[in-house]
Amino acid sequence: MNINSGIANYQDLLALEAAGKPALPVSTYDLILQGAALNPQACALSFFLHTNEHQNAQRWSYQALIEKIHQTANFLHQLGAGKDTVIAYILPNLPETHFIIWGGQATGIVAAINPLLEPKAMAELLNAAGASILVTLAPFPGTELFAKVSQILPQLSALQHLVLVSLCDHVQAEKLAGNELQQLEMQRIDGATEALQLTPDHIQLHDFSQAISRQAKHQLNSARQFAATDYSSYFCTGGTTGTPKIAMRTHGNEVANAWSAAQFFGHDGNSGNTVFCGLPLFHVNAVLVTGLLPFATGGHVILGTPQGYRGEGVVSRFWELVEYHKIHSFSAVPTLYANLLQVPIAERDISSLRYGLCGAAPMPVEVMRRFEDCTGIKILEGYGLTEATCVSSVNPLHGERRCGSIGLRIPGQLMKAVVLDQQQNYVRDCEVNEVGVIAISGPNVFAGYKLAEQNSQLWLDAGNGRKWLNSGDLGRQDADGYFWLTGRNKELIIRGGHNIDPGRIEEALHLHPAVQLAAAVGRPDPHAGELPVAYVQLKPGTSVSADDLLAFAKANIEERAAVPKQIEIIAAIPLTAVGKIFKPALRQLQIRCALTTALHDGGVDSFSIEINEEKNLGFIVTVQLTHASQREAAAKILGMYPLAFRLVVSTEDAPATQTASASTTN
Repeated sequence: MNINSGIANYQDLLALEAAGKPALPVSTYDLILQGAALNPQACALSFFLHTNEHQNAQRWSYQALIEKIHQTANFLHQLGAGKDTVIAYILPNLPETHFIIWGGQATGIVAAINPLLEPKAMAELLNAAGASILVTLAPFPGTELFAKVSQILPQLSALQHLVLVSLCDHVQAEKLAGNELQQLEMQRIDGATEALQLTPDHIQLHDFSQAISRQAKHQLNSARQFAATDYSSYFCTGGTTGTPKIAMRTHGNEVANAWSAAQFFGHDGNSGNTVFCGLPLFHVNAVLVTGLLPFATGGHVILGTPQGYRGEGVVSRFWELVEYHKIHSFSAVPTLYANLLQVPIAERDISSLRYGLCGAAPMPVEVMRRFEDCTGIKILEGYGLTEATCVSSVNPLHGERRCGSIGLRIPGQLMKAVVLDQQQNYVRDCEVNEVGVIAISGPNVFAGYKLAEQNSQLWLDAGNGRKWLNSGDLGRQDADGYFWLTGRNKELIIRGGHNIDPGRIEEALHLHPAVQLAAAVGRPDPHAGELPVAYVQLKPGTSVSADDLLAFAKANIEERAAVPKQIEIIAAIPLTAVGKIFKPALRQLQIRCALTTALHDGGVDSFSIEINEEKNLGFIVTVQLTHASQREAAAKILGMYPLAFRLVVSTEDAPATQTASASTTN
């Protein structure tokens, strides 16, 4: 893959596009082959099961990676998989997960399912995807995944094959005594026996490592001829806790997005560099930014424990990992950066680390400032959608990074703010700095949702003879081409990078016989970004406590992350003139409550808070202080939240004077 020197500003972007795009590989398989050809003996993938084993990580060269992809694809082909076969995986971050993703795409369509979902939600998504092959973990002590999956096997009408990946294959046998090796083998046997007993007769059971060991390494037995329009992957979107919404993406989408991202970062991207993957491999960012992109450019991907950043010791020893493995970049959500601030760098040499990418949720300005001051490492905020493959905009590594901005659009993809009417039809393009709905067009934009009815109002006729994706996000573009998000039409609650559909919370609460109206919103939180909370209006003549409603919600909401942290019963939920719930008023209540508590806890004792919604910035929090001496403390506290704020000091001697600039990270 030819890579330029990188994008520093909007003029660089336009110049690159004017030069024209080279002919790109047709498929992700061909793209990875191209990356492997740069140096077949270079390390492509490393993995350690436990952090204390990271210095003895398992490693696969590019030649070995391609062999595993071939063997996986040939096994799936032997099972009867073709280009329209859906191959689902419910796996943690393992080398086999990558083998399945890329070997699966070389064979059929790969569907990613979140292993943290409850069984019922898994079954809904697998049936909606039409999966006929499912890959998951074999039973193993200390893991619960197979127990969850086994519950739903009878409900999966299209499923024909269940393929099991064993963690036994990653226990470092050279460190084990004879009796421990025997115990490990017994675990493998017991796990296989348990799986056989719990698998319905109509589903064939397979051991992944044994099955691929018998396959050819050096070619695709299918001799498949790819087309860029062939579907490559299904990813769940629209909030992982809502009604199944499956985004269908093509090989052309994924290849184009990887090419565009590589051009944007240039020679400081992934070519020959080591990338740490800590986000889960059911998420598009982990698959593309710390997967396909480095594989396409000859980079080295490190998988750190099956749980990624959640793995024991990964965060607490992160700087040790950076130093030892010479990590060049990583991708994370704001909560991870906040957690890393608590980990001392001490004498660790982290000079190899050039930047960290941040997306999925707004980055609090104080977290960014403190992280960059403490580490000297650049945080590049970006923006992306599953529907646009992954990356749509990012702050330039080689140019000005504007705090709170989601950066410049990537080359080869158009992006603009547009004005829509009440029926969500295109009216006109926005002026500079005018807020509108973000619209995206380009080869990275997906084919649509699997259920046709979910595509209503998805596409816009917004000019240039192109089809434009309605992102549902509100934002503006400044005079230098930088984009700024100002709000979300979709009302998603983003908890630590995890998308939560408030409708799912509201639906569960409406099942209670005493609930007349329910509304879920996000409460600002310095650690998670947002936490789900709910307001409830009771039916006349009924009575129930908030604690009882919370217990009811826990019993009826399948996704643990979506269970409200708090339920508040109020006399009347605010409504618009046409009778719709007015959530901005509820969000303002939560913003005021969260910030008031935080300021008091931080020793700021005399202040007032005003919250307004401004045309170009969304919600703006103005905090008026009585004591100028508390200005610095207040700024640090407010900066930990993903909100724009202003500080004003008003005393008898000094009338109201603005003393702090606004962060525009929301």
